Amino acid sequence: MSKRNSQAAKSAARERIRAQQEAERKRQKRKRTMIVGVSVVAVLAIAGGVGYAVMQANKPGHWEAAKDEKLVKPANSSGTDGTTVVLGKDSAKKTLKVYEDPRCPVCASFEQAVGPTVEKDLKDGKYKIQFIGASFLDRNLTGEGSKNALSALGAALNVSDQAFLDYKKAMFSKENHPTETEDKFKDDAFLTKIANEVPELKKSKTFAKDVKDGTYDRWALEMSKKFDDNKDGVDGTPSFVMDGKKLTGPDKKNAPSTVEDYQKAIDAALKA
Repeated sequence: MSKRNSQAAKSAARERIRAQQEAERKRQKRKRTMIVGVSVVAVLAIAGGVGYAVMQANKPGHWEAAKDEKLVKPANSSGTDGTTVVLGKDSAKKTLKVYEDPRCPVCASFEQAVGPTVEKDLKDGKYKIQFIGASFLDRNLTGEGSKNALSALGAALNVSDQAFLDYKKAMFSKENHPTETEDKFKDDAFLTKIANEVPELKKSKTFAKDVKDGTYDRWALEMSKKFDDNKDGVDGTPSFVMDGKKLTGPDKKNAPSTVEDYQKAIDAALKA
């Protein structure tokens, strides 16, 4: 091979190497640019995700938002916020205030044992009942079943007084009332299923829709506030008050839990 050909071959080889090196530098540059671009997109996506999560976390919960909803007062209620619920014959001279939390197991026990006696007294016009609903167990145990059940009771009251009483009885029944740690009343479907035991509610065209739509959610909050702000010194359920005095059992502290004890307490209150 001549020196000229040898030199040309070497020059061509060097040119190929230079071209390969230049191509590799460009490839590496594109790779770095792509990595940076993907990283920026990932960071933006993460930031966006975090921002969305923070935004969602800062959104008020349903019951917090319900405070600002329009107040719908159930039919058969009275008072400024529709939280005065008085049941029974107008001719009855005295009124018994009944404080109950739908999730309260002691309330359920009372209703199962003494409820029929109270129901008979109402029909006989012995006294009227003013119902005050509470939801403090939602705070103490966490959950929303008490508030949701109160809202459903509002929907029942909107149908009729008797529908309200029958529905409350069904809620507190042994078959339907959950343990206080089970927040089953938060489920609208469960509340509607219980209502099917009350013929007047089962055939109602509005009840199930009102429960599903939360028509009386704001009302339930107002009712809960009425319990919290009560002037009878009541801080637990069940509690019974007539003429400003609490009805108690033999221990002089807690509400009566048997028919006998309740009858003694109510008879004494009626005579006072």
